[in-house]
Amino acid sequence: MADTEDNVSIPGLNSLLQMDPYLKSYQKDFERRYGLLGKQLAALEEREGGIDQFTRAYETFGVQRRHDNSLVFFEWAPAAEALFLAGDFNGWDKFSHRYTKQPFGKWELVIPAKADGSPGLEHGSKLKVVVHTENGERLYRISPWAKYVTQQENARVYDWVHWDPPEPYTPVHKRPDKPRSLRIYECHVGIASPEGKVASYSNFTANVLPRIKDLGYNCIQMMAVMEHAYYASFGYQITSFFAASSRYGTPEDLKRLIDAAHALGIVVLLDMVHSHASKNTEDGLNRFDGSDSCFFHAPPRGQHSLWDSRLFNYSSWEVLRFLLSNLRWWMEEYRFDGFRFDGITSMLYHHHGIAVGFSGDYSEYFGLQVDEDSLVYLMLANHILHTLYPTCITIAEDVSGMPALCRGVEEGGLGFDYRLAMAVPDKWIQ
Repeated sequence: MADTEDNVSIPGLNSLLQMDPYLKSYQKDFERRYGLLGKQLAALEEREGGIDQFTRAYETFGVQRRHDNSLVFFEWAPAAEALFLAGDFNGWDKFSHRYTKQPFGKWELVIPAKADGSPGLEHGSKLKVVVHTENGERLYRISPWAKYVTQQENARVYDWVHWDPPEPYTPVHKRPDKPRSLRIYECHVGIASPEGKVASYSNFTANVLPRIKDLGYNCIQMMAVMEHAYYASFGYQITSFFAASSRYGTPEDLKRLIDAAHALGIVVLLDMVHSHASKNTEDGLNRFDGSDSCFFHAPPRGQHSLWDSRLFNYSSWEVLRFLLSNLRWWMEEYRFDGFRFDGITSMLYHHHGIAVGFSGDYSEYFGLQVDEDSLVYLMLANHILHTLYPTCITIAEDVSGMPALCRGVEEGGLGFDYRLAMAVPDKWIQ
């Protein structure tokens, strides 16, 4: 690795160093980071055929309907002893539908079409993955790739709902042009009503979007869209990363909202929480396969002491597949125009910014305190997003002031378009 790093050449590094000569002392750090990014991209090309295929894993994992209406269920659960599928389609039988083990910790189950040619499962069917562990546990889990999850009244956990509507919503309006200057309205669908209840996507579309337009905003930043069991977390303790929150309506309702915003010339950003995840087990990612380290680092590195949540292992190939495909899913399926990445300071440093005061001394942003797995993941995410979607907007919520955060990856930066400093309200730094 050392020889490779010594030979790394960053195309635009001189531009960065000319802009800020004080960064010259950290040139080797920039070269090492850029070299690690290059290795990831080369590995993606060699093993997966490139970034386009790798980031479409939502077309393989979870449940997919084939042209013949058979259904394929596919999961990654490396520590599991066996997997079964239970739901209202089989009377919640825990053993009738067993997954077949595949290489690299993958599991597959095929449910053929019915005799009349219709899908083996009806739209709206409720499901659970039944995970058997080596320790003899039987765990009921929601697929990490579930596209819709719901909570029954007075129930404590969510159900995985098979979402395959016969008439899915088809967008009518094209994406607006990328604004030269953003005027962002941060919003939360659930509280966007004077009534004492959780408001809906439909209410927001009809009653809030026109007011935002009239006030002169050209962008909305949506909080609390990815499903979260704890409503008071404001959407920052995610349980289902591919599911639009059912509190406010259906996935089709959210698609209508975004399409309506585009009709008004408003771009739509999603609060993207890849910095941590809820520690819930029955309706979250935590211990999906029975282990402490499926999607996350094993404790203590995999636990956030302040947020009481789990921390992703960004060096894991399958975790990269999951998170990068998650970004692609929201861009493709819902037609978001970009993301505001939450909790970047926590990602960038092993100390997560806890009890640390950043003085601005450059030594605070380099060295062993930096989590380069996370940093390179952010570089990779920005590179992929801006390559696949040239008009994509990415914003980093960072209070540390990491140098080159909003410089291009080709300069040695992290590739964000903007930085939001939460400690300094309304201060946007490009």
